Amino acid sequence: MPLSTLPVLSLADTPEAFSKAIGDSFRTFGFAMVKDFDIDRALIDRAWDLSKQFFDLPVDEKRRYHNPAIAGARGYTPFGVEIAKDAKAHDLKEFWHIGRDLPEGSPLADSMPPNVWPDRPEGFQEVFSELYRQFDRTGATILSRIALYLGLDENWFDAGIEDGNSVMRLLHYPPLENVAGEAIRAGAHGDINLITLLLGAEEAGLELLTKEGNWISASPPEGAMVINVGDMLERLTNHVLPSTIHRVRNPDAQRARFSRYSMPFFLHLRSDFPFVTLPQCISDDNPDRYPVSITADDFLQQRLREIGLKK
Repeated sequence: MPLSTLPVLSLADTPEAFSKAIGDSFRTFGFAMVKDFDIDRALIDRAWDLSKQFFDLPVDEKRRYHNPAIAGARGYTPFGVEIAKDAKAHDLKEFWHIGRDLPEGSPLADSMPPNVWPDRPEGFQEVFSELYRQFDRTGATILSRIALYLGLDENWFDAGIEDGNSVMRLLHYPPLENVAGEAIRAGAHGDINLITLLLGAEEAGLELLTKEGNWISASPPEGAMVINVGDMLERLTNHVLPSTIHRVRNPDAQRARFSRYSMPFFLHLRSDFPFVTLPQCISDDNPDRYPVSITADDFLQQRLREIGLKK
């Protein structure tokens, strides 16, 4: 496999074939590109349109949906708030978060606030609630294939992601004017969650850092999405499946006047899931890096502090 090109895999392949292909790509890159997933194309197109309509609203109107007390977990987070771990400049982006609607009386409610919905654009709640459901289903299918690759039962992750704290993020990177210093659209970072599913953006810029220390493009072709390993899966697998550093670089001068929109789905474990390193990922050459167990929410809160969303 060339170390400069991400493979494009088909979710329509047999579970065994897809399992080996995505596992091998994850080991090499921490990333893969996947096509033939079961998310409605017309729904995706409608979601792009509604996302652009929302971010075009006046800043004061968008800020009505910002609640610093919940650390960006739901609703709107303004431009320039989030910062990559150890970065010197805040990211040049604004975003909106949609989470899971929990059943009434759920014991997880303390760590998963209810969704916030804007008054406009019309149809926002209906479209993104359905898109969340379809992302969630596709993510569970991909995790079942990863389980097979790890020598687990294909349903091993099911209990861990039932009512999981997964988040769909609508991202807007505004046109760039007079950017100074080290600020870029999204600083080099790893994702917090199990896996991320990312629909392609019209504007390029997503890059990953290879093991050899080179930045390569991770922008998917039309009809494909990017899937990458998050820090939670890296921890569970004792780094057998690596969480790879990635960034969204600034465009060249010709494209700087254009906005960039993106739509990642961060698939998370349940808040009360206890991290215990998978035994088959421990060996004499790869001893357990995490002998002390913590919960998924403990892990998440620590990382939210590191990226500036929680004080």
